[in-house]
Amino acid sequence: MENNIFFATTPRGVETVLADELRKLGIAVTAVEKGGVRFNGDMATCYKANLWLRTASRILRPLAEFFCETPQHLYDGVRAIDWRLFLTPEMTIAVDCKVRDSGITHSGYAALKTKDAIVDCIRDHSGRRPSVDTLDPDLRVNIHILRNNCTVSLDSSGVSLDKRGYRLDTGEAPLRETLAAALLELSGWDGTVPLVDPMCGAGTIAIEAVLKATRRPPGLIRNRFGFQRWPDFDSTLWRTLVEAAEGEILEAPPAPILGYDIAAKAIENSRKNGHRAGVENMVVFTKGNISDLVPPGPPGIILFNPPYGARLDEEEALKPLYKKIGDVLKQRCKGYTAYLLTGSQELSKCVGLKATRRMVLFNGPIECRLLKYELY
Repeated sequence: MENNIFFATTPRGVETVLADELRKLGIAVTAVEKGGVRFNGDMATCYKANLWLRTASRILRPLAEFFCETPQHLYDGVRAIDWRLFLTPEMTIAVDCKVRDSGITHSGYAALKTKDAIVDCIRDHSGRRPSVDTLDPDLRVNIHILRNNCTVSLDSSGVSLDKRGYRLDTGEAPLRETLAAALLELSGWDGTVPLVDPMCGAGTIAIEAVLKATRRPPGLIRNRFGFQRWPDFDSTLWRTLVEAAEGEILEAPPAPILGYDIAAKAIENSRKNGHRAGVENMVVFTKGNISDLVPPGPPGIILFNPPYGARLDEEEALKPLYKKIGDVLKQRCKGYTAYLLTGSQELSKCVGLKATRRMVLFNGPIECRLLKYELY
C-alpha cells in the first residue's frame, strides 16, 4: 500500500497527548505542530486513526502545498491537482477554508475559488461537473492558507471526530468529547481506580472514561466517515480493522465510574447519552450536590469541569461554589487526586488548595487551566 503523510488536528494544548496516542497505536509520528500532529502511513493507518483516536478532531490527507498570495495563485495551485483520482462527476463536494495573515483575506471567497478549480478539472475531462453539498458531501476538501502558504488536503473524517454520535442531549456549555478524552489522558487515569465527576453535566467525561477503560474505539459509535465514500475505499480492510477492535473490548470497566450533578435534567441527559454510547450499564449517574459528595474507596481520580462565568458578575456569583469545592476536596476526598478544569484564574484561587501542576488547554476559544490537587 502506498505511504502517505497525514495530519491529525486537535484542540490547542492537546498536541502532545495526541502524539502519544498515535505512538501507542503503533503509528509513526513525524512532527508535533501547533494544532495537530503529522504522521506517516498507508490507508489502513488512516482508517485506524479515525477509528481509535480519542483526542483528534480530524484526520487530513495533504495533497499539495504552494505559495498563494492571490485568488489566481489559489485557483492554479488547486487546478494542478488531478482530482479524477479522488472525485467522479456523480459525487458531491464541500470545501472548508481557513485563512490567516495572507494576501487572500476572505475564507468564503477562497472556498469558492477552490470549488471552481476542482469542478473545472472534472468537467474538462468528463464533460460533467460534480455538485456541491455543504452538509453531507462525498468528498470534503480542506484549504489552509497561512502567511501566503496554502495546504490542500482531503478530510478523511467527514464530520469532525469529536462528534461521536452519542451526545445529543446537552446542557449549557458542554465539554467536547475530544477535550474530555484529553483530560482523562492528562490525569493519568488508566481505568484501574475509581473515577468521579462531581459536576457531570451531559456526562461526557464519565462516558469517555468508560470508552477508554473498556478499550472501546470512539469511532465504533459513528455511522460513517469521509473516507468511506472515496473511490478507493477498501471495505474489506475496514471490516477487518473493526472486527479486530471489537475483539479487544472489555465487558466492564475494572473500577467504578461515577457522575453526579445537582440538576435532575443533567442526570437525565447523561443517562440518555450513556445509552446511545452503549455504556449505560457501566457508569452510574446520580443526582447530587457537591456538598454531599462521598467518593468510593479505594482512592482514585476526581475530574471535573465546574462552571466558570464568562462575565464578571457571573464570576462573582460562582466564588462560593469554588470555596465549597475546596472544602469538600479537603474534608472528604483524602487519598484522591483531583483535577479541575477552569477558565477563570480568579475562581481557582477560591478553591483554597495549592495546585501541584497547571496545564494550559483551550475549551473552544477560552484559555483554561487543568489544575492538579494532591489530597493527602
